[in-house]
Amino acid sequence: MTSDTRGGPLVGREDELSELCELLGVDEAVHGSGSVLLGGDAGVGKTRLVQALRERAAATGRSDVVGHCLDFGDSALPYLPFSEIFGRLLAEIPDVVGPVVAAHPSINRLLPGQRVRSGVGIVPSTTDHDDRLRGDRAAQAQSSRADLFESVHAVLEELAERQPLLVVVEDVHWADQASRELISFLFSRPFEAPVALVVTYRSDDVHRRHPLRSAIAEWSRLTTVHRLHLAPLSEGEVRTLIQTLHPLPLPERDIQAIVSRAEGNAFFTEELVLATQMGTRALPNDLADLLLVELDHLDERSRTVVRAAAAAGRQVTHQLLSRVVSVPAPDLDLALRQAVESHILVLSHDDSYAFRHALLAEAIYDDLLPGERVRLHAAYVSVLRSGEVPGTAAELARHARAARDAPTAIRASIEAGDDAMAVGAPEEAARHYEIALELLARAVPQAGGGAAAGGSVRAVGPVEVDDADSGEHAIVGLVLKASDALIASGDPYRSVKLIADHLGMLSPEADPSARVRLLVGLAAGTFLTETDLDPLELTGEAMSLVPDVPPSPLRAEVLSVHAKATIHRLGGQDAARFATQAHDMALSLGLPRVAAEATLTLAQIDNLTGDADAARSRLERVVAQARADGDVTAELRGLDQIGRLHFGQGEFPEALAVCQAADRRARESGRPWTPYGVDARAISAITAYTIGDWDAALRTVDVSGQSPPPMAEALLAAVKLSVLAGRRDPGAPELVEITRAWWGRDGMTALLAGGAAIDVRGDRHEIDDAVAVHDDVIGNLRRLWQGSTIWVQVRLSALVLGQLANHAPRVARSELAALGSSGARFVAAAADVWDHQSMTGPARVEVRAWRARVLAEHLRLRWLTDVDAPAEDDLVRAWRESVAAFEEWGDVYELARSRARLAVVLRAAGDADEARTLADAARATARTLGAETLLAELRGLGGPARTTSARVATTSALTPREREILGLVAQGRSNAEIGRRLFISAKTVSVHISNIMAKLGARGRTEAVAVARRDGVLSD
Repeated sequence: MTSDTRGGPLVGREDELSELCELLGVDEAVHGSGSVLLGGDAGVGKTRLVQALRERAAATGRSDVVGHCLDFGDSALPYLPFSEIFGRLLAEIPDVVGPVVAAHPSINRLLPGQRVRSGVGIVPSTTDHDDRLRGDRAAQAQSSRADLFESVHAVLEELAERQPLLVVVEDVHWADQASRELISFLFSRPFEAPVALVVTYRSDDVHRRHPLRSAIAEWSRLTTVHRLHLAPLSEGEVRTLIQTLHPLPLPERDIQAIVSRAEGNAFFTEELVLATQMGTRALPNDLADLLLVELDHLDERSRTVVRAAAAAGRQVTHQLLSRVVSVPAPDLDLALRQAVESHILVLSHDDSYAFRHALLAEAIYDDLLPGERVRLHAAYVSVLRSGEVPGTAAELARHARAARDAPTAIRASIEAGDDAMAVGAPEEAARHYEIALELLARAVPQAGGGAAAGGSVRAVGPVEVDDADSGEHAIVGLVLKASDALIASGDPYRSVKLIADHLGMLSPEADPSARVRLLVGLAAGTFLTETDLDPLELTGEAMSLVPDVPPSPLRAEVLSVHAKATIHRLGGQDAARFATQAHDMALSLGLPRVAAEATLTLAQIDNLTGDADAARSRLERVVAQARADGDVTAELRGLDQIGRLHFGQGEFPEALAVCQAADRRARESGRPWTPYGVDARAISAITAYTIGDWDAALRTVDVSGQSPPPMAEALLAAVKLSVLAGRRDPGAPELVEITRAWWGRDGMTALLAGGAAIDVRGDRHEIDDAVAVHDDVIGNLRRLWQGSTIWVQVRLSALVLGQLANHAPRVARSELAALGSSGARFVAAAADVWDHQSMTGPARVEVRAWRARVLAEHLRLRWLTDVDAPAEDDLVRAWRESVAAFEEWGDVYELARSRARLAVVLRAAGDADEARTLADAARATARTLGAETLLAELRGLGGPARTTSARVATTSALTPREREILGLVAQGRSNAEIGRRLFISAKTVSVHISNIMAKLGARGRTEAVAVARRDGVLSD
């Protein structure tokens, strides 16, 4: 017999499978017997586990057979699973089963096609004769049943004596009474032969009145039966299953949504992954049908109550539900009891009821008719507004929207947004504010431009957006609230779009101050994004609309934002003047937040003009004051700037400590994805990467279970890519493409991922793609950072030149000149940066290191391609400067790479001892980091250079190195060219060629090649 091996992957059930095998005696060496009652919710993975058990059994030489119970309601055919079992046995091994069944004729009653109706007495009779006849038949039936049970046991026993047997009965929650009794008999009657019996059932279907409930209690008391309950998968196991089902990476937010909704159920997970692939969050039909089957077991009264509960969501209090449904209290209790006993609802804390699965609530809610939904939600609104039952603004807002009560929904949504911001839930707050804005856009009459365009909000009947505001100011205030929440939740692009849209709809007749507030908000948003909007143009217009005197809070805010917009366009002097005015005005008006922002801008100006000490002093004062004032935004911006300042000066321990503090503060405040918090987290990971703690870098950027917004996820993935590239991780190329979607929108993501992507492509010998990556990143940065110095050009040029040099040994001789000449444009691009900018000061140490690397890599490329090849002394000198520069900067990996390449040129120059020392140091670093890319490069370096001309004994066995050299000789390469390709000296090449000729008995290079081809050592 063969096992059905169809089905999804077995994930997270290894322990359960091992336990099953142990309990059942399924082992490679010894076949035993055992009985297991396996329970678990529908879809949790029982069938897949049993399938794996069958596969394990088949691998150990045990045959297996399965019988299924089917849902026929009250019309189930007696002994149906056993009819399937014996029918299958007879069909698959008739020569074995036939004689055994013949010896036990009772089994024929179970075989398909030979089933006969039992209890043929149809016409009732009241005569004594008929009573005696019925009694005789009952006795005969009892005797016949006992004979059948004995025969079933005996047949399984005899079959198992021939070959160990695994018997599986699936879904006994649908079994008929006769099948349950036969299972009871088999459970209680041990087998002498190796028969393993597994019986499965859905635990969520076995309610209090289910006929299987008493049978399970009876079976559980048997010492011969082991009961095993299959628990839901853990979050990690669900993630593994998702990855198996969907090999292409999913955004963490989508993964977290599936994990949350599936609640450890394997079938739910599979269906939700499929829905995600289809681009929808709606429940797949198959899953909804499975869930709704449970509702069919309830009476109409209970279904009504459960539907009302579904309208409330996953959980509802008894007090609220009792006021929404029009059911007398005793009847409500009975209805709820039935729902609880049927495992649809479970008792929760605070006298509440919760759906056993969130997806069950979704399925029942989706099954409601439109009119039912509106009526139920209106009932919830009525109760919550009355104040009879406590509830949140978010609950009221949701019910009011679904009940089409716009005024209540608008008020409640704004209140819910305020509540969410107060408790550190900006993503929820943004959602509530945006819903309120959408409802206002629908509700406010459009005469005069509508609310969003500056019309009156008072036209919405009882709706009052803000007690202190009216008209366009009310709408503008709500837009700015939504904008702040979006920024705090990590979605500044959406914030910018929201304000820009409302600014575009503002009528010309609107109050100028309303326009200024939007202009300031939009300009502030552009500092956190990279859009085509010009912040200086926005703040310039705002400056013209707000009078300089008398001083006002709005004027102070405009000055502060204008100062920041001025830095890169008008210079530090003008920016400092505006920032100082903003700071002084803010202090005089009691505006600590504006004063803090202005001081942060002054600190930024100090740093740009080279006064790092003054910048740090200002920043530390701002952070301290922001903490005292509870201004999280200013605190995070200050910490981020301090961390960047330390990093730029090579003060890595200090940078790491400050950035980690900023990341912690962002999380503690409920704003883990706010731009300054994410930026600090990224700098923290970059710092860990730079000092050689790559595992810490990976831990820092790990977003598993955190649901980051896409832009933040891309930025942290870009840092991760650097580690994967260095470790030659097979997932690196895929991650390149994932981050690439953001290179045109976020410069930080582009520059972090770009360098790693160049190495990923180059290490895969995709040199044209590596060059294309460079051009793509630089093109995006020039567009996104117009007017700024693209310092990363120096680093990217060095990396491309390094990959071009690494590629030289793989290029045909005719293409070497073109390859060598191609490096000139990258050197020129890097020189444009360092020729026009000061290279002095601690903040430029990193750039100086990469400048030295550019020059060294270019010489190496020319040396390997013989294009204006440099003298060996110049080459060695350039690489010594690169090593020294990275020692000063402190980048552990790049220092190791520079040492490895210096070792190559030293070895070629004949200095084997120093080359060995440098290579050993680089190798030690690479092993510590797990940097497989560098280890592979060092393996290519080989052993120490040979400096003697002693010939080896003549032999026809060429070493791998000699074969490599002979192949290059066959291509017509000179000794110098071969040496440059293999990173050895020309003298060493000459020695190898002499040895090759001696081994082959050849008198010259041409004859050596001919002999090697003749003997099959070389192919043509």
